[in-house]
Amino acid sequence: MVFSSVIFIFAYLPIVFLGYYAIPKRYALVFLFVMNLIFYGWGEPVYLLLMVFSIAHNYAAALLIARLKHKKAVLAMSVILNLTLIGFYKYAGFVIDSIAYALPRIIHFAGLPPLPRLDFGFAAPPLPIGISFYTFQAMAYVIDVYRGDMKAERSFLKFGSFISLFPQLIAGPIVLYRDVVDYLGKRSAKLADVERGLKIFIMGLSKKLLLANPVGAAWATFASAPGGNGVAGAWVGLFAYAFHIYFDFSGYSDMAVGMGLMLGFKFPGNFNYPYIANSITDFWRRWHITLSSWFRDYVYIPLGGSRRGIFRNLFNLVVVWFLTGLWHGASWNFVLWGMYFAVILIIERAFLLRVFDKLNVPALVRRLYAFGLVVIGWGLFALTDLSQSFSYIAELYGYTSAVAGISLAAMPAGGVAGATLLYGGMFTSTSLQYAVAYLPTLILCALAATPLPKAVWSVVTGGGRRLRALEAAGAFAMLVLCVAAVTAGGYNPFIYFRF
Repeated sequence: MVFSSVIFIFAYLPIVFLGYYAIPKRYALVFLFVMNLIFYGWGEPVYLLLMVFSIAHNYAAALLIARLKHKKAVLAMSVILNLTLIGFYKYAGFVIDSIAYALPRIIHFAGLPPLPRLDFGFAAPPLPIGISFYTFQAMAYVIDVYRGDMKAERSFLKFGSFISLFPQLIAGPIVLYRDVVDYLGKRSAKLADVERGLKIFIMGLSKKLLLANPVGAAWATFASAPGGNGVAGAWVGLFAYAFHIYFDFSGYSDMAVGMGLMLGFKFPGNFNYPYIANSITDFWRRWHITLSSWFRDYVYIPLGGSRRGIFRNLFNLVVVWFLTGLWHGASWNFVLWGMYFAVILIIERAFLLRVFDKLNVPALVRRLYAFGLVVIGWGLFALTDLSQSFSYIAELYGYTSAVAGISLAAMPAGGVAGATLLYGGMFTSTSLQYAVAYLPTLILCALAATPLPKAVWSVVTGGGRRLRALEAAGAFAMLVLCVAAVTAGGYNPFIYFRF
């Protein structure tokens, strides 16, 4: 992480919040901007220049759009520059590696003389943390100014503070400038907001440290042996990943919302119990809501949405989901993951949801249908090596592949020779051992992914002063457990740092 968790919680956060409210109001925004840059530059100071450049050119583009007649040309240049930056740092290595892999195989298939070994001499640069999030926010701002949805910001300090705002800088939610501009530098948070924000932050931290990390460790064990877990073992491992990515990402989103409230910002929610969705369409209204909204407002609708006939609508959906997959990472497994959901969403829109409604399919069946398809999709998402990903997914249905563990880059041009499919058992001894060990955690995660705990808590506490006292005690207890988890070390990744 940018900071270690202990330094972040017990040093950086207190300094930011106490300083932000203690210094004279006219300096509050300057203080926040500086602290944002310290947060981002702590781990990789070289990329501070990239962030400042991104702030500067998007700030200038919006001002030019507001003043010049040729607005579309300025918008086009701004969007191209943003995409060039994110393309170079995030996708250049992927494109070059894909060409180096595919070109010899195309030539071999065409019966042409083989090329010498391709070596472009390009080493992909390290991915700047959060570049996908702050670039999308900056582009949305410039597009909104072009559309006339908001005025160009004249204060570089305000705009810079928005782009670098540390609570949601690393992993969202994707926030629009028009939603936070009124809060910048005003220190408008009330004591009740600070209290509520602190509770939300602790809840998010608990999701990350007490739920996401343990099931993430379980997933790491199952993922280390694609094709060697047995049918039930493979499903248990993928369930572990499903809960890992949900509590990991939604936990960070909750932390961002909580910290925002403590500073006087009201960020949009990013998750709404996605695993109780009754369709894949419903799932994407509940999962990473701000990203779905961004692609809807800035890609799907500008392409024509559903207004230009069925074929254009299908094309627009494919484009959006291709880009959604690619946004998540520079690897073909993410593209396939996006296309997987594109196909399902097209089928649902074309007829399946109407069939469900006509047959009056029970809600439980629809939720199991949606959750099952989402979990299978995570099999494509979780493993970037496609051979391992396909091997793992095949094992879900009782098959193991002889090519498990072989990377695509190592495959001969003629394909995978001698691949065999073998029927697998329900568990191996190792996967059964881990499935039993992690079963209580998986059950806890399954319950926590529904509104049930919140509903039970409301009934038990009964509201009023008793509720507030119990919430405070519960929040303190969870914070103690989180600190214990951090100091104990162990498995502590963060999935969405790579996006």
